[in-house]
Amino acid sequence: MAKVKAIRGMNDILPDVTPVWQYLEREVRAVLSSYGYSEIRMPIVEQTELFKRSIGEVTDIVEKEMYTFEDRNGESLTLRPEGTAGCVRAGEEHGLLFNQTQRFWYQGPMFRYEKPQKGRYRQFHQIGVETFGMSASDIDAEVIMLSARLWKNLGILDAVTLQLNSLGSNESRLKYKEDLVAYLTQYFDQLDEDSRKRLDSNPLRILDSKSEATQAILIDAPVLSDYLDAESEEHFTRLTGLLDHAGIKYEINPRLVRGLDYYCKTVFEWVTDKLGAQGTVCAGGRYDGLVQQLGGKATPAVGFAMGVERLVLLLETLNVIPETEKISFDLYVAAETKESQASVMQCSEMLRDSVPGLRVRSHCSGLKNINAKARQTGARLILLLQSNEAGVVGTLWNEAESFTQIPLNELSSVVAEQWQIVKQS
Repeated sequence: MAKVKAIRGMNDILPDVTPVWQYLEREVRAVLSSYGYSEIRMPIVEQTELFKRSIGEVTDIVEKEMYTFEDRNGESLTLRPEGTAGCVRAGEEHGLLFNQTQRFWYQGPMFRYEKPQKGRYRQFHQIGVETFGMSASDIDAEVIMLSARLWKNLGILDAVTLQLNSLGSNESRLKYKEDLVAYLTQYFDQLDEDSRKRLDSNPLRILDSKSEATQAILIDAPVLSDYLDAESEEHFTRLTGLLDHAGIKYEINPRLVRGLDYYCKTVFEWVTDKLGAQGTVCAGGRYDGLVQQLGGKATPAVGFAMGVERLVLLLETLNVIPETEKISFDLYVAAETKESQASVMQCSEMLRDSVPGLRVRSHCSGLKNINAKARQTGARLILLLQSNEAGVVGTLWNEAESFTQIPLNELSSVVAEQWQIVKQS
């Protein structure tokens, strides 16, 4: 009988990789907590109508990429392709948005039917930040500063570049779309296939076409910044001023657009040249009209999402993951003889109680080649127990030296001391 395999583009995250994910998630949680953001958790399945109304029915996501199905009641449901719409739905449904300010974050899997590529999968994971009720550009600056602090803490700030643009208001963007379409129509036969399809449905997406021929045509195309309304222009000027004051470097990219219909004014991306074609690790912007579009009262909002797989790949590529984060435990406890085997569990529990935060693995697979097996685990501390006339004693090894004949009642203090030493090395 053939083995059942994972669905293409939906990957297992194996134990040798999960410590890196946990490290990233822990750093993210710490930064978000320091800014006063609260975690929200939404279901991975929503009514299909939610995404049609928010993302737009003529976008690639809705037309080609969503995992949509009917349940037993005939209701159309969709595995979430992104997190913003669900966050808005949850906030509005539970009365958290109108006349209030909120700072939320979430994490979890998203689903899009795309051709799997390195760092881009059909089930992928995002960490998202969404803020509501604040219309000034200072909250735009805050979410960008927040992300910059995370990159700094992770040691990747020098490997990413912030790109900024403003999409303006819906009205100014509509006039720009008309002129852009009129310009591109002259070169219709020279556009790549995807751009020809987008000319009527989503012309702004043509601006980030990967086709060199299309990009050559766009050199003389109308520029969105020339169409900005006064309010959007002032908003963007204030944002760049705040970033300048904070010392955050950025590039203004007049071709930068977002693939979702609900964005307005500020849009931004953090990109890297270390991962090949899949260079965007974090992207977001302002979406002041989305809450009203989904049935709520008009509420200003801004947020972003970062791709966990791409960030993990970037951390590994740059080799900036602390060595201590690559193992799942600190101390390996085993027995050298059958007589002291019974003490392994007891000693491990005692150390977990007396040394908070210490990660202990107990040896549970017999005594053959115990020394070699202990060292093969990669643990930075190894404790071997044995019995003698004085009772149970231990021998503790670390990378620099060994300690012998440690009485059981002294193990906690010795282990705690050595654990601090190896953590700092």
